[in-house]
Amino acid sequence: MPAAAAIKVMIVDDQASMRAMIRRALEDYGFRDVRDCPGGEEALAAVRTNRVHLIISDYNMPGMDGLGLLEAVRGDPVIGKTVFIMLTGSADRDIVQKAAALGVNNYLVKPFAPASLKEKIERVFGALT
Repeated sequence: MPAAAAIKVMIVDDQASMRAMIRRALEDYGFRDVRDCPGGEEALAAVRTNRVHLIISDYNMPGMDGLGLLEAVRGDPVIGKTVFIMLTGSADRDIVQKAAALGVNNYLVKPFAPASLKEKIERVFGALT
């Protein structure tokens, strides 16, 4: 069984097409438990109820943005160690620095190739296959 099959993932992005694209890429790499939410608040509630190993979150979302979600996750004693990868539409140094200060595990600038996503995940979890 590929290592990816044991990793539970939550995708958080307000664009359904982006969630679907990420889901397809993850499934192609062997992930089996992939969930998604359109916003930070829903994702936080879902992850608190049913924990995951990895959160892949967009930065720019209405309501709770990716930095807000990251801060809430890191501040929670139960889910605080969850691996968090931030997606951003720009390589804005300020956003990257804030995410790093909050403890993001990795970040990826959109648009990205599925291989780049795999590489970012493997830098945290090790080889997926």
